[in-house]
Amino acid sequence: MTAGSQQVGSVSGPVPAAEAAALGPPPLIPLPPLVQLLRFRQRQIEFVFRARRQIGGRFSMRTGESVAGVMTGDPEDVRSLLAAKPELAPSTAGESPLRPILGPDSVLTATGARHLRQRKLLLPHFHGEAIERYTAAIAEATEREIDTWPLGRAFPLAPRMQAITLDVIMAGIFGVGAQPAPGTAEHRLRTVTRRLGQFTTTAAGQAVEMLNARRHEPAAPARPILSMIYRPIEALVAERRAADDLGERRDILSLLLQARTEEGEELSDAEIRAELLTLILAGHETTANSLAWAWERLTRAPAAHERLLDAVRSEADAEAVVEQTIYEAMRSRPVVPLTGRRVTVPWRLGPYAVPAGTGVLISILLVHHDEGLYPKPFEFRPERWAGRRPGTYEWLPFGGGIRRCLGASLALAEMRVVLATMTRRLDLVCAEPEPEPALHRNVTMIPRRGARVVVLSRR
Repeated sequence: MTAGSQQVGSVSGPVPAAEAAALGPPPLIPLPPLVQLLRFRQRQIEFVFRARRQIGGRFSMRTGESVAGVMTGDPEDVRSLLAAKPELAPSTAGESPLRPILGPDSVLTATGARHLRQRKLLLPHFHGEAIERYTAAIAEATEREIDTWPLGRAFPLAPRMQAITLDVIMAGIFGVGAQPAPGTAEHRLRTVTRRLGQFTTTAAGQAVEMLNARRHEPAAPARPILSMIYRPIEALVAERRAADDLGERRDILSLLLQARTEEGEELSDAEIRAELLTLILAGHETTANSLAWAWERLTRAPAAHERLLDAVRSEADAEAVVEQTIYEAMRSRPVVPLTGRRVTVPWRLGPYAVPAGTGVLISILLVHHDEGLYPKPFEFRPERWAGRRPGTYEWLPFGGGIRRCLGASLALAEMRVVLATMTRRLDLVCAEPEPEPALHRNVTMIPRRGARVVVLSRR
């Protein structure tokens, strides 16, 4: 291969319109739009890897969804898009299927100056001393939950992980203890959150999700469901505003009520509700399912599982091996498998180019399974991370650029404590030898059977 041909395959970024037109878009997946939509939404893993095998790592899509224009898994494309100035490649978060649920003002769905404003207000609560305050709550919640698990009987791990992460997020956001009293707004919120999570995995939940697609407001069937979670949040906000000790509290709700923007503005109740709902739904579900996937992978990878057991139980290099296992689990099964940008200028993607206004989806699955970055990418090998840190544009379970998940540090802290505690105390095996397929729910990818395991013994 000549130097010139190498350059054609690797250059990505803004280009003149004439050059973009001459290069043309990536090849189109040769399927009807409805078939593409159903396969993409229901079997995304198979969809993207088949497309890469058949037509390459950059391809055009037609699914009827506004954001779905072109997909790429090329690391150079990723770097060019995530490192670009926001005005050149703004996030497609405003088009997210979560927008009807969270509204336009959440840190997850806001764009531009509004996103930066919300992020600046929230970010200090998820770093440094704030994370240290949550660590004890994580350990206590994990120990308490483990003691309730059955021995010798198969059960899905994902709901148990959600119980732990919900305890942690409720303590951090609202300052709520492990067992809020029945009848309180805190108790109602915990109950509704659990039920809503269960509902979204049902056929009815999937149907409501489809109805919300491409909408800015929730579809009629979704409104009464959302009001069930809005009401206890609004009640908690009202109670906390009236609290005599508001200035002394360190939970996130209390801090948001006292927060002021650089212009001296306080957040409205609607803005606070949007951020709290974001933290509840995104903050515990994604971490819980990352843990569930970690165990789904570990219990089917004997060498990796044994390596983790030896390290944790002998306390020899335990922190490093736990960290490596987390990195590999999130590489292998990223819970959020996509992120997107809508380019405002013509953009080159290697040997192709797209016009201004094109939505470009970054397939995190394809990036994480790029053989040039990760040899034998379909094998679960935590040791590949020995002496190596995740690359900014190569490991993307938390997204990237200015849209990187602000709760990443808390999520990693939770995973470290939970994974180490479970490894130390439990002998686990998978309930079935076959790998669990993925269930795609809204923007997430979760174990279809909930990561079913059997606890052989508890220490």
